[in-house]
Amino acid sequence: MSSAVSGLVGRLERLRRRILLRRRLLAALAAGVAVFAAVSGAAAPPPRTVPVWTAARDLTAGTTLSADDLHQVGFAPGSVPAHALRSPRTVLGRTLTGPVGRGQPLSALDVVRPGMARDYPGRVAVPVRITDPAVTGLLRVGDRVSLLAADPADPGASSAVLATDAAVVALPAPVADSSNGGLPGRLVVVAVGPAEADAVATASASKFVTAIWER
Repeated sequence: MSSAVSGLVGRLERLRRRILLRRRLLAALAAGVAVFAAVSGAAAPPPRTVPVWTAARDLTAGTTLSADDLHQVGFAPGSVPAHALRSPRTVLGRTLTGPVGRGQPLSALDVVRPGMARDYPGRVAVPVRITDPAVTGLLRVGDRVSLLAADPADPGASSAVLATDAAVVALPAPVADSSNGGLPGRLVVVAVGPAEADAVATASASKFVTAIWER
């Protein structure tokens, strides 16, 4: 083989090696870019959300709210319901004025407000569902009534007295879905003695409740 041919072969071999080296460098660079893109995507911050407190389970009217009744959910900005609860401290230990479904955002409007019973020393404000809306239509704030409860499963049974001399302190506006556990009615907030509060608060979940004017 002549020296000219040998030199040409040598130059071609060196060129081939350079091309292979560049291909490897380009492949390594492409792999690095892919890894960087994957890591950058994984490290991207999650979408911003607004913490809102919702009902952890179906809650009935008269429930005294505890931490176990609440669950925090992140809402996208702009989708947060009006009056949504941002801190549980405003409702813990307070009483629901109506039923709240699981996952439904809570607000301070869903609980008995402090001071409702301030004009009735020694009493507490409690919501109760009066079964017959015609009766609640006749009630006025300041009325004194006795509250009676009957078992809907036993129409022949006598009514039980839940409270006497209960003072009507608020008449919340009726809502479209005013049922609670399948029972009809409208909520009324009354001031009663502490000994009567539990019976009054829980009665509307399973009893037919009515009011009788005392004076």
